[in-house]
Amino acid sequence: MNYRTLGRTGLSVSEIGLGGEWLERHNTEEVRQVVARCEEKGINILDCWMSEPNVRSNIGKALAGHREKWYIQGHIGSTWQNGQYVRTRELGAVKAAFEDLLARLRTDYIDLGMIHFVDEPAEFRRVMEGDFFEYVKELKAQGSIRHIGMSTHNPAVGKLAAEHGEIEMILFSVNPAFDMLPATEHIDDYFADSYDETLGGIAPERAELYRLCEQNQLGITVMKGYAGGRLFSAERSPFGIALTPVQCIHYALTRPAVASIMVGFDTVEHVDAATAYETASMEEKDYASILAKAPRHGYYGQCTYCGHCAPCPAGIDIAMVNKLRDLAVMQETVPDTLKAHYRQLSANADACIGCRSCESRCPFGVKIADRMAETRELF
Repeated sequence: MNYRTLGRTGLSVSEIGLGGEWLERHNTEEVRQVVARCEEKGINILDCWMSEPNVRSNIGKALAGHREKWYIQGHIGSTWQNGQYVRTRELGAVKAAFEDLLARLRTDYIDLGMIHFVDEPAEFRRVMEGDFFEYVKELKAQGSIRHIGMSTHNPAVGKLAAEHGEIEMILFSVNPAFDMLPATEHIDDYFADSYDETLGGIAPERAELYRLCEQNQLGITVMKGYAGGRLFSAERSPFGIALTPVQCIHYALTRPAVASIMVGFDTVEHVDAATAYETASMEEKDYASILAKAPRHGYYGQCTYCGHCAPCPAGIDIAMVNKLRDLAVMQETVPDTLKAHYRQLSANADACIGCRSCESRCPFGVKIADRMAETRELF
C-alpha cells in the first residue's frame, strides 16, 4: 500500500480507504472480516458518515484493540432520529449524534471531524458563521476531533472551504463522469444530461478546485469514485465502455490534492479488487483513452445510492430500494433472491406516499416517486 499526506493535516493515509456506507447491510462478523482484510492490505483510513446505530457499533467492535491503526473520518451533523438518517444543524441533535459516534466506535476522539454534506454556498456561509462551526471548533480545542473537514459534492463549496483557512481537508465526489460538468449554484445543474462539448474534458471549475486545494494544502479524500458502480457497465456508462475499479481509482488519485479514495466494500473480495490497484500495470490503470471518447455526462436522473434522499416519512430505505430495482432491470427476469431481499425490507416501494420530499434533497435530480411506482410494478 502506498501512503500520501492528507494536505496540511499531516496525516499519512493509505491511498485506498474504506468507505463505510455499505457496511450498514452487514452483520458484526461480516463487518469484522472486511475491516480485518483492509488492515491486512494496509488500509488505514475509513469514512463513517452513517448515523444508523448498528453499523457504528459493528465498526467499533471491529476496531476494538487496534483503534490506533486507523484514521477515522466521522461526520458532524449526520443524526439518527425516529429510526432514520437526518442531516441537521440543530445543535442538540448534532451533539447527541457525535457523542453516540464516539461511544459506539469505542474511542474518545475522531481524527477528521467532517462538517456533513454542505452543497450550497449559502449554506456554507450559514454553517461557518453560526453556532454549528463554533461547536466544531470547540470539539477540536478539547481534542475530541483532531482536524476539521467538510463533505461536499459542489466545487463552488469546495473552493470556499479551500479559501477559508480553518478547514483542513474535504471529502469530495470525484470520478471521470462527474468531472465533465461545470460548477453552478443550482445543484440540479451539476447533473444535467449534457454539457458544453467545447470543454474537451474536465470542467474548468472542477480543475480549478483541485489546483486550489493543492495550492492551499487542502487535502481531498474521494467519495463516489465508482459512481455507484455504473462506470463498470458499458450499457450504463456515459462513455459507452466499461471502466474497471483500478481505472476509476487511478482517475481519482491523479487529481491534484487527492490523498485517498474511499471505496465501499461489501465483501473481502471487493477489498482485494480495489487494492489490486497497488500492483496494477500502467496499461491496467489507463483511463485516458476512454475519456477521450466521452460523448456527454449521463448521470442526471440516475440514483447512485448516496442516501442523501433520506429521511423518508414512510420509513423507506430509498437507496436500497433503488439498488434492488437497478439490479432487477439489468436482468431478463427478476431473480427470486432479489424478490426475497426486497420483501424483507421493513418498508418498500409499496409504502411510498408520493410526497416527493426526498427529491428536493437528491443531488442527482432523480424522480424518486416515479421510480417507486415503477418498482412496485417490477416486483
